[in-house]
Amino acid sequence: MNMPRTILVAALAVSQILGWGTTYEMPAVFGRAMAADLGLANEMAFAGLTVMMLTMAFLGPWTGRQIARHGASRVLAMGSVLMASGLAMLAISTGLLTYAFAWLILGAGGSFALTVPAFAAVVEREGRDARRAIGILMIFTGLSSAVCWPLLTLAGDAFGWRGALLAAAGAQLVIALPVHLALGRIAITRSAEDRAADAIEPLALSRGMATAAFLLIALSSSLSSLMTFGLSPQLLHILELSGATPALALQLGSLRAVFGISARAVDLVLGKYTSPITTGLAGAAMLTGSTLLLIFWSGTPSSLVIFTALYGFGSGVSALARATMPLAFFSASRFARQSARLSLPQNLANATAPVLMTAVIDRAGISTGLTLATLLAATGFAAILGLAVIARRGRVEGAGSPTISPSS
Repeated sequence: MNMPRTILVAALAVSQILGWGTTYEMPAVFGRAMAADLGLANEMAFAGLTVMMLTMAFLGPWTGRQIARHGASRVLAMGSVLMASGLAMLAISTGLLTYAFAWLILGAGGSFALTVPAFAAVVEREGRDARRAIGILMIFTGLSSAVCWPLLTLAGDAFGWRGALLAAAGAQLVIALPVHLALGRIAITRSAEDRAADAIEPLALSRGMATAAFLLIALSSSLSSLMTFGLSPQLLHILELSGATPALALQLGSLRAVFGISARAVDLVLGKYTSPITTGLAGAAMLTGSTLLLIFWSGTPSSLVIFTALYGFGSGVSALARATMPLAFFSASRFARQSARLSLPQNLANATAPVLMTAVIDRAGISTGLTLATLLAATGFAAILGLAVIARRGRVEGAGSPTISPSS
């Protein structure tokens, strides 16, 4: 990588690890302590994550417009301020109302500071070549819990959960905010011709084909999120119900994260030979195969290991496909707005998935839960096949005649 790209990815990796680790991942460390101190049921404490994801979902389209108008750096900086405010409010919360309000602020901060604007910052500087940098960034972002859980635990032991959250708020202002403001000053080394190419559509799509592509991307990414975000919180329980001992389930659960990060690394190496569509198909196929395996062949250590590998690789590859799929169908200049629009159904799926999958498994049994997960993954695979057909038609119809993206 050239130096500006190295600095860009390193800066965003720090801010994304800090952002996800002190918000979405934080209740795993402090959730029950916060519930006890505030007089809340445990499920109410963890419902803060649902509030955050729903807020991010509904603010997603508006965030895209702000990125297009002001640039990713300024939006990310505002997100840092909002996240610091939300963490501080959480630290001084006294009951349900102030607790919920804090998570609303964190949701607004997440919409401005997590994932979509971070990837938009990469695309602003890398254009169509952003896929590799996004892949590297996602590898580091996947380490957010591994980095922040120990730090939050140490801070909690020293200062209590309130003091630890105030420290996290300070980190947003002292570390993430300067990083985001500095992004606007990182030199863009691409030529003027390369920057002009950002407005060129990768495929010659009619308005109807472009609409169909957008809807299929939204469908496939939302179904993938429903499955992976639904199964992940239940993974240890699913493994035990499928025949694993508690110790084996814990070992396999830890391996799942390793497989997910490894899958992103493998795709990074092979990325120049593949496309987001190929990546998406591979991820959906592995996710479908993983749950089919448990339905028809469970109860043995080997089947559980293969399931974990397929599920881990599939979820990791699918996450990368969700992030980069818009670049396969829309110009780089429209990436931020399209990704932000796609974040609405994706984040709604993220917020709904744990509740849905838990209810299905608890009320209807593990077989019904795995069948539902299989249907979600298989339908997502079919949606990506539809995208492959649209892409092929777009390449045939647009061979040799690139089109400029509309200003909208």
